[in-house]
Amino acid sequence: MSIVEKNELNNIQFYVTTKYACGYITNQSAQSIVATPYKEIDAKVYNDLIKRGFRRSGQYIYKPHCSSCNACIPIRINVNDFKLSRSQKRVQKKNSHLSIKILPLNFNEDHFELYVNYQKARHLSNGKNNDDIADYNDFLIKSNVATKIIEFREDEALKAVSIVDFLDDGLSAVYTFFDTKNRAASYGTFSIISLVQLCIEEKMTHLYLGYWINDCKKMAYKINFKDYELMINGVWQASSS
Repeated sequence: MSIVEKNELNNIQFYVTTKYACGYITNQSAQSIVATPYKEIDAKVYNDLIKRGFRRSGQYIYKPHCSSCNACIPIRINVNDFKLSRSQKRVQKKNSHLSIKILPLNFNEDHFELYVNYQKARHLSNGKNNDDIADYNDFLIKSNVATKIIEFREDEALKAVSIVDFLDDGLSAVYTFFDTKNRAASYGTFSIISLVQLCIEEKMTHLYLGYWINDCKKMAYKINFKDYELMINGVWQASSS
């Protein structure tokens, strides 16, 4: 890796990774900018980085930096202008009976079991072993910022879990996994609707959804939540513009 630049805040350094296989576009290589050292990235710096299009995975803060591809576009929902579509209204009504709890960021056996089942159902082709507790903790439970778990249950049955960072202007949806057996329930969609509602209750303005990738079906759905904003050439732009 090589040093690209230094941030004036807390002497944060930015490194470009070596190339690795892209997890979103087949036969594509990828690179990222990684902010280090992660122990120096406090809430103030993290908020600034998220607004600049960065993303968190465990204790690592990164941003796609591919020389031959710009498919990963940061996306966030403008909560004050959010409007439910007809299908989203149906999803909200269908899942209105679910209980929603905000929990501390701790390991939970039920959550881990749901995560493993979700990975097996959705990511069989990634060639990775997704039932390692240490990997799960590194990916989702380790955090240096204000992170909570949003839990969705139907009576006692766990249906979905969202790992969420609390920012000064909104929420960042780090990762969501859910029961895949009932596809008609659309738990993924319901989780985003619920996070928008939480933003409204907390008087926050944005829900950050990571990256929209038009060429990746797993990531293309994010523009279904309107009104959204995309970061184009370093500037957040409304979807209507």
